[in-house]
Amino acid sequence: MKKDLYYNKDLKEFARQLRNNSTKAEIRLWAEVLRGKKTGYSFLRQRPVLNYIADFMCKDLQLIIELDGFSHNFEEQWKRDIQRQKELENAGFKILRFADDDVMNDLENVESEIMHWIRVLSEEPS
Repeated sequence: MKKDLYYNKDLKEFARQLRNNSTKAEIRLWAEVLRGKKTGYSFLRQRPVLNYIADFMCKDLQLIIELDGFSHNFEEQWKRDIQRQKELENAGFKILRFADDDVMNDLENVESEIMHWIRVLSEEPS
């Protein structure tokens, strides 16, 4: 996979704004699990990909991690999330979704699930 094949430069400024206005759950997951190479892989925050901005993305594993806040409980947002996920999966990405509440109240299990998928994806042939 070409490293920046799905990068959408038109969303670069919007992604920067999102990084500067991260949710508490995004900040916690980034600081305690994903920053640097704590997982053994490099993750990017608020990465423009296709016509979306992924909360967190590991290019090497084609892994996207999405955090869902309260707005994702509404049917219209849920339908958009499903469409978004289908498009990203069709482009070859594995999508992990976690509720903000899980990150804030059960980070140990969130981290465990992320590490499980990192092991699975790192063992798959390219």
